[in-house]
Amino acid sequence: MTDPPTFLALLWGTLALRPYVFIFLIVFLVAGARDLGPARTVGFLLWGWAVAFASEYASTRIGVPFGLYHYTGSTMGRELYLSNVPLFDSLSFPFLAYAAYCLARRALGAARGAHVILLAGAMMMLLDMVIDPLAVRGARWFLGEIFYYPAGGVYFGVPLSNFLGWALVGWVIVGGYVWASGVAAGPAGPGIGLYYGVLCFNLMITMWIGEWTLAGAGILVHVIGFLIMCGLKGARPLPPAGGSPASRNGAGAGGTDSR
Repeated sequence: MTDPPTFLALLWGTLALRPYVFIFLIVFLVAGARDLGPARTVGFLLWGWAVAFASEYASTRIGVPFGLYHYTGSTMGRELYLSNVPLFDSLSFPFLAYAAYCLARRALGAARGAHVILLAGAMMMLLDMVIDPLAVRGARWFLGEIFYYPAGGVYFGVPLSNFLGWALVGWVIVGGYVWASGVAAGPAGPGIGLYYGVLCFNLMITMWIGEWTLAGAGILVHVIGFLIMCGLKGARPLPPAGGSPASRNGAGAGGTDSR
């Protein structure tokens, strides 16, 4: 068991090594408190972290759901780990899942339902098509070489199983939240801003290290995703003329939310 002074030193080390993760985490907490409410936001965070840690713990041992990979442990003694998994990594999944959930709500005009959950997982997977290929090149930027895939992968060094795993984890996080907590009631806009903020941050680092092909592929994937989202939003049926304000906003008793 880690003694309190060592724990605090490792916590400070985590903050110092990964400030960008905690900035995004704070944005999630503020946006989520306005959107889901403070209690539900904490619930989303804890549930998302638990699902992510269990998935990473299993994947680094039996290769499910992300495919087999290993953490190098290069920053052990400098930042917090839970078993072999860096704390910051599992903490990223809740705010990425929340951001993807906000995009799905905006596109589909609903806050619950299988279609919302499926789209949220898909949009979270699209984010990882930029994040993970950049992360395996961590030795070339301030992330560091913290993990690797023993067998490599066909998409810029990442196996396709990883992306399927991200979609699955997104479905479980968002689906579990929707099942347990009901609908979102507030604005989805800040969460959408978080999604594109994370995307732009990763694309900027990708270009900074000179991976222009990877950056171009990521931009193309997300342009296609954005056009699909716009198409889904445009295909939504118009509310009846003279409907109630709730129906005009797409947010009635059935739990829809078009914001």
